[in-house]
Amino acid sequence: MEREESADSLRYAHVSVDIDRTRRTATLTLKAPTDPQPTDIAGIEAAGAAWWPLALARQLDDAILNLRTNELDIGTWLLKTEGDAQAVLASDAMLIAHQRHWLVRETIGALRRTFARLDVSSRSLFALVEPGSAFAGSLAELAFAADRTYMLALPDDSERAPKITLNEFNFGLLPMVNDQSRLQRRFYEEAAPLEAARTAAGKLLDADAALSLGLVTAAPDDIDWDDEIRIAIEERAAMSPDSLTGLEANLRFASKETMNTRIFGRLTAWQNWIFNRPNAVGDKGALKVYGTGQKAGFDLNRV
Repeated sequence: MEREESADSLRYAHVSVDIDRTRRTATLTLKAPTDPQPTDIAGIEAAGAAWWPLALARQLDDAILNLRTNELDIGTWLLKTEGDAQAVLASDAMLIAHQRHWLVRETIGALRRTFARLDVSSRSLFALVEPGSAFAGSLAELAFAADRTYMLALPDDSERAPKITLNEFNFGLLPMVNDQSRLQRRFYEEAAPLEAARTAAGKLLDADAALSLGLVTAAPDDIDWDDEIRIAIEERAAMSPDSLTGLEANLRFASKETMNTRIFGRLTAWQNWIFNRPNAVGDKGALKVYGTGQKAGFDLNRV
């Protein structure tokens, strides 16, 4: 897997990472396929490791692990996509049609494990749906993995307005470690909103439609967009990283419990990384200085 690396960026064929050390953010951009994709099993086998969904899964996995290991103080990851959403949907259609084939099955498994790695990463995840985005099908899972999803509303420019498109990938093909789809988790397994989302599969959903279906957190217009994103990033940067780990784990693994969620969402997040950490009980920890008028001093590493 080819990778170009510098102090503040990582570059792969289908994934790029840009680090802003002042804001303590990393922007991960996933790119839709640009080359003609295989249309049959023979073409998929010939493409091998260079096949877009498999290459994307491997590159995203490498980027996540690199950030988790080497960039502990980069606390907020901004998730973006770019390119032709229809190309993503066409690739997804091949995966769905041939999912019993060994290479396709293993590729879907690689995508599932990689997106699940996002779910259990101790970082704040914000998805930004902007013009030129490709949040469709499998890549729409990025938006649903995020703690917050912001989608730009452009009611007076429908051509440029970003869209989200759902397909079968969003209803169980890439489950979380609690065996739920991210939409099931998002709707707390309520049947009505999940069915409304399923009914909207295949449609191009603008910000208003996505917001009404509960698929995004907020839909600011272009006047408010920059300030909304800035405030959200600054807000996260001001909080205790350990408390954020617990908060985000609770939100990501709400309701249904498995042994994995008890480990990642309860024991690790709360017992180990909140109550026993210096950010809470150290000399400048939040619990020690509470009520004194002093400001807590936080270790900014997210581990």
